[in-house]
Amino acid sequence: MKKKIINFGLVLILLLPLFVFASGFKIQNENYRANHTDTWERIKKRGTLLIGVDDTFVPMDFRKKNGQLVGYDVDLSRAVAKVLGLKADFQSIDWSMKETELKNGTIDCIWNGYTATPSRQKRIAFSRVYELSGQSLVVRKNSKIKNFKDMKGKVLGIQESSTAQTDFDKYPQVLKRLVKGQKPILYQDNSSAFMDLQAGRTQGVLAGTVYAGYYATHIANSNNYKLISATKYPADRVAIGMRKGDRTLINKINYALGVLKKDGTLRQINKKWLGIDSDYLGPVNDLLKFNVIRTKEVF
Repeated sequence: MKKKIINFGLVLILLLPLFVFASGFKIQNENYRANHTDTWERIKKRGTLLIGVDDTFVPMDFRKKNGQLVGYDVDLSRAVAKVLGLKADFQSIDWSMKETELKNGTIDCIWNGYTATPSRQKRIAFSRVYELSGQSLVVRKNSKIKNFKDMKGKVLGIQESSTAQTDFDKYPQVLKRLVKGQKPILYQDNSSAFMDLQAGRTQGVLAGTVYAGYYATHIANSNNYKLISATKYPADRVAIGMRKGDRTLINKINYALGVLKKDGTLRQINKKWLGIDSDYLGPVNDLLKFNVIRTKEVF
């Protein structure tokens, strides 16, 4: 009797298309469920809202030396969950896999200073905007600087290679044409920029509102600073990312954010973490048109 010799390499080659097909079908299946399944009853029964975070993102979600998770979004998401009768359950995730984790059900939402960009809006749904993360000018309270025009002829500090530097150069009419020499002093980090501001070597620091607010609120001598919002620079719209199928959850979170604005909680969180007296909340229908499925899917 002749022995049959199995060519495993050939078998693998023949089976490879099946593996690819199965993998593609699984992804398509997950996308379909994420876009068409409302999971609110499951979330309500569980009693927890699974929140995906990058726990190194200061000041939105980060860990203290003792490992405790704290931050702007930690406080806000717990407050929203409380309004909904839920508990917030934070899941530290690989940020590069955030949308995959959302669609496969590992988490219920992405809540981490998450910007609602046009490309993301094609794939997932967003809540109403709760933060405009643009640029802010930080100055000393005892200065006479009340607006950008007051920076004329004064020295400005900016972190090198930051969005603030990009906006400063891209929109010269806002601030660049005003400051001394039409160029800033560049720093490796915001901490160094604030040290020079405190010492009087500069009269202002331009930085992202989120970071500027946190630094100006939490560093030493924080009571010496005030923020002037740079509304003429474009602002990123920060919102909560959810599955497109979770219409009930989207509506309930939008409602809860409105409650927190009305009772003053949103303003308190802004003051605590960003040092700004604001309860800004975008309209419910601002991103609503992007939350629907626009293309026909095949299951």
